[in-house]
Amino acid sequence: MDTVAPLLIAGRWQAAQDGMETFRAFDPASGDAIGPAFPRSGATDVEQALAAASAAAPRLAATDPERIAAFLDAYADALEADADALVQLAHAETGLPAAPRLRGNELPRTCSQLRQAAAAVRGHRWTQPVIDTAAGLRSHHAPLGKPVLVFGPNNFPFAFNAVSGGDFAAAIAARNPVIAKAHPAHPATSQRLAGHAQRVAEAAGLPPATVQLLYDVEPALGLALAGDARLGAVAFTGSRSAGLALKQAADAAGTPFFGELSSLNPVFLLPGALAERGPALAGEFSGSCLLGSGQFCTNPGLVIVPEGAAGDAFVADVQARFAATAPLPLLSRGVLVSLRHAIAALRDAGARLLCGGDAGTTGYRHAPTLLTVGAEDFLADPRRFQAEAFGPCSLLVRAADAAQMQAIASTLEGQLTGTLYRAADGSDDAAWRSLAAALRPRVGRLIADRMPTGVLVSPAQQHGGPFPASTQPGFTAVGLPAAILRFTALQAYDNVPDALLPPELRDRNPGGLPRWTDQHCTTADIGATP
Repeated sequence: MDTVAPLLIAGRWQAAQDGMETFRAFDPASGDAIGPAFPRSGATDVEQALAAASAAAPRLAATDPERIAAFLDAYADALEADADALVQLAHAETGLPAAPRLRGNELPRTCSQLRQAAAAVRGHRWTQPVIDTAAGLRSHHAPLGKPVLVFGPNNFPFAFNAVSGGDFAAAIAARNPVIAKAHPAHPATSQRLAGHAQRVAEAAGLPPATVQLLYDVEPALGLALAGDARLGAVAFTGSRSAGLALKQAADAAGTPFFGELSSLNPVFLLPGALAERGPALAGEFSGSCLLGSGQFCTNPGLVIVPEGAAGDAFVADVQARFAATAPLPLLSRGVLVSLRHAIAALRDAGARLLCGGDAGTTGYRHAPTLLTVGAEDFLADPRRFQAEAFGPCSLLVRAADAAQMQAIASTLEGQLTGTLYRAADGSDDAAWRSLAAALRPRVGRLIADRMPTGVLVSPAQQHGGPFPASTQPGFTAVGLPAAILRFTALQAYDNVPDALLPPELRDRNPGGLPRWTDQHCTTADIGATP
């Protein structure tokens, strides 16, 4: 019998207590099972994790923030020191290139996120203190006092991993324990990450259940877990169908659910831009769409292209680039099956296949696929053309004029991003403004003249958007300290004596924290002489 990997529960690695169904990871390049067996947890494991996290929550909320910051910094250091082994595991389990993708980009981004979270903890600005001296009221954002459940996606084994990614860093920064539900596509990577997290948390003196790891659970148990009232919040990145089911369970318990579900990230090529630099735009789009086999949440899956000679040339150029690109492995068999179904649905709706469609090669590969449809057909039934095809695939919509482009924009569901390319000479500016006005309420991030694939970890970032891009359009999953606010509670103190207030709400402000005091932003002590 294969040795089964242990779970991380209550500060120690232990064998699964029940539900001893096991699974293994798969090499996307070959489709072969690899690595050890991992447990699919049952109800006993889930209950132990919930109970331990619930017991740890008040202790972690009362922990000195400097210990939290030290943990986040030390965790980043540990990942950097173990980069070779981590990258090797993630490459084997996801098929993503070891270099530059994992070693040169994603792992450094992950470590940067952790360090930015540490800086946010030390700066205290995420607490956003507000003081009304006349009313005797003071408020700030504070820990939830409950655990956060994080579901990790399949496409970012480090930067969005449930035990190392942005959701994890933000929840820990707010001093909440994390129950990490790893993605079963990369269990060994998650196990190694969690090993570092557990050792560093113990060294930092954090409660034993600050970080816990479950590899997988049956869907029904996952719903029960998400719907447990002991949780303070749930964070999820993945498919719309799974996300909506989990959200329904969380909603029933009154638990905030922060889900990133799907996005087409529409790109509008205005006529002047296309005439001015069509070949360059074809290269930009092809590179963006095919990067990482198209498995980015900000992949440009819908491109609106003007009719006419310049548009025809753009389509022909892109078609040639797609056809000349060899199929690369997708993340899992599930991604391959979902992509095939999405492409079939688009074709059934009336989209015409230009190239790709499938690939009969080994492993989980799919040929880069390009489809097209006329604007009139799109507008006749826009919902059928807005199913996300997650992978190296995009739909080109041919529009007769700016009016049709605006009509298309007005039918779009909520998106993470919306991109507008304009001519440098200003000839597209009027159309740009009209399209931007239509897109602005439908996208989290409005982009000018560059593809949407990159998501910079910046305090000004919005990686979210109207439904179904996310379930909470007022929040971001990327960018600190803003991302921390998802996992906080707004707490007010009424007529509480100064000595009994949290430090950032007291009269003295020795750290110079900016506070909104009597309708002015100031770093001064209360009662200080101006």
